Amino acid sequence: MVAALSRSMWWLVYCMTVCTVVVGEEILLKWHVKINNAIKPVSQDQPVITINDLFPGPLINATTNDNVHISVYNDMDEPLLMTWNGIQQRLNSWQDGVSGTNCPIQPGTNWTYVFQLKDQVGSFFYFPSINFQRAGGGFGPIQINNMIVIDVPFPKPEQEFDLLIGDWYRQSFKDVRATGGVGYFPDSMLINGKGPYLDPLSKAHESFNVSKGKTYRFRISNVGNLRSINFRIQNHTMLLVETEGSYTNQVSLDSLDVHVGQSYSVLVTADQNAEDYYIVATPKWVNMTKPNAIAAVGVLHYDKSNTTASGPLPNGPDPFDIGFSLSQARSIKWNLTAGASRPNPQGTFNVSNVTLSQTFVLHGSFALINGSPRYTVNNVTYTTPSTPLKLADQFLNGSGVYELDAFPIHSSLPTPVKGTFVVSGYTRDGWRSCSRMIWIGFGLGEWTPEARSTSYNLYDPIVRSTVQSTNVGVVLVLVLDKTNFPNL
Repeated sequence: MVAALSRSMWWLVYCMTVCTVVVGEEILLKWHVKINNAIKPVSQDQPVITINDLFPGPLINATTNDNVHISVYNDMDEPLLMTWNGIQQRLNSWQDGVSGTNCPIQPGTNWTYVFQLKDQVGSFFYFPSINFQRAGGGFGPIQINNMIVIDVPFPKPEQEFDLLIGDWYRQSFKDVRATGGVGYFPDSMLINGKGPYLDPLSKAHESFNVSKGKTYRFRISNVGNLRSINFRIQNHTMLLVETEGSYTNQVSLDSLDVHVGQSYSVLVTADQNAEDYYIVATPKWVNMTKPNAIAAVGVLHYDKSNTTASGPLPNGPDPFDIGFSLSQARSIKWNLTAGASRPNPQGTFNVSNVTLSQTFVLHGSFALINGSPRYTVNNVTYTTPSTPLKLADQFLNGSGVYELDAFPIHSSLPTPVKGTFVVSGYTRDGWRSCSRMIWIGFGLGEWTPEARSTSYNLYDPIVRSTVQSTNVGVVLVLVLDKTNFPNL
């Protein structure tokens, strides 16, 4: 009887603990998405996608376990989908907002996304996921905060700033997408929807006010479509502390490469003379005689400054220095001694003893298919079906919507084709509980199985939702089985 009572009391305490962990606030948002032709960030007549008349869109500010409800009203003249880049959703895979999961929101209609945030604490962004609309705006910042019972591995900053940086076309996004982007290249870079400082075509530039001696958190996201960037602040050192919901080992940096889709947090202390300083993001892999010609430029303004930023922009690394980019990326490690979203700090995370159950080799390239230029993976360019893949899988067993296991996973097809392919992946119970990806390895040249022992980051690899690749590199991503790593 006593033993049974003890078990009952234990179960009651357990249930109360679990319920306390998973219950969050209700975040209710109502968005109207529409076209605005009057913003003209680089003084060009072009449509800009706004949310509640804002460009960029409003901040989603939430905390672990919060339930987010976003009612999106499509006031544009074409279908729309919104996605939440890198956000995990507890016990839910139906609200991701991409064409493989959701049907587009038709013009004049609305859809409410409902999802609960999981154990990510950090910086993210959202954007429209179809029809090349991200090139016209519609993006905005996401901040997931820690619960008050969880410590943050750095002192509370004086203030936090969101920096959404990305490439920008001077043409309508509709014109650019009509050619698949062929013949068009981004003409400039924006910070928070504003043009470069001192550029005569900019209607406004971004500026951040700081006080001498104070420390600030900058949440940097690359919301562009094509260009990777190198970010830096004149005369100031940055302390890297977080990327896409995971705390990193803290590293001091003079500049930071941020690739398309990636987000980082850095701490910056205002420890210089009370003047104005350049904030700069320059594109990488761009062959220009003047690398700063299309830079995104803002201003770090000290509150007692009487001196404006002037003169040449601070130089960053050579935009073609792949070695710098790879070395920096490899130096970013997961901080497992921090509580993150859980109050159970862990030791070193060693993944050298993982037993692989499946390998995918993905090779990106460019091809002409029926005279039209297309990007391909293993010589296949994806065709978006009218029925989202998950709906087809759930209700039609994929029949008539996609081809199962017709996609080559270890090599490329001999000739490029268009198609809708789905590949079977082995699964075990633990995988569904561990939906984040661990960034294991990457490097130059063609991948071989031997690269696992020479190029992989086997200790404390960072958790990421987006990783970079170039035409001379291969990115290798491993999804870990939680049954083998119960502390994840």
